[in-house]
Amino acid sequence: MTLDLGGKLRRFREARGLSQRELARRAGISNATVSQIESNTISPSVGALKRILDALPVPMADFFAEDEPAAEQIFFKPEDLMEIGRGGVSYRQVGRDLTGKALQILFERYEVGSSSGRIHLRHEGEEGGIVLKGHVEVIVGDKRQILGPGEAYYFKSHEPHRFRNVGDEICEVISVCTPPSF
Repeated sequence: MTLDLGGKLRRFREARGLSQRELARRAGISNATVSQIESNTISPSVGALKRILDALPVPMADFFAEDEPAAEQIFFKPEDLMEIGRGGVSYRQVGRDLTGKALQILFERYEVGSSSGRIHLRHEGEEGGIVLKGHVEVIVGDKRQILGPGEAYYFKSHEPHRFRNVGDEICEVISVCTPPSF
């Protein structure tokens, strides 16, 4: 599935009557960055996109939801998972449209050295995950831990948090977030 991320962001911004400059101010980024994202010249990190969508405000799950409602799917093959990540991080979401849903499930894959972004994430709710493969550094507030296969995390998402692959192989994590906000 190919997504015109820039065009979609422009439509959401314009639907709320915001200029690029006002959205940039609210998100704490430059006007040029918003312009480059909307023209698909650059792809934002997941953290930057989250800050932009929070400034609209639009949950990330709603942003990536399909425009036309589909029949509710119960079972999913790997190719059914919806990619919502960018760069060296893949977030494959179970379900396409999480509007009105209470839970978000992700299969996360971090390339060596990749992270959820320079800016720490922060949103309402709770999240948890289990590391399947590799090693991921999890920072929540002032706490930091490197987790390996079989180890897990669980925290309140209003705490600033960040994830980074610190190992020498791809890291895979199954995570959940309630309510969907990513």
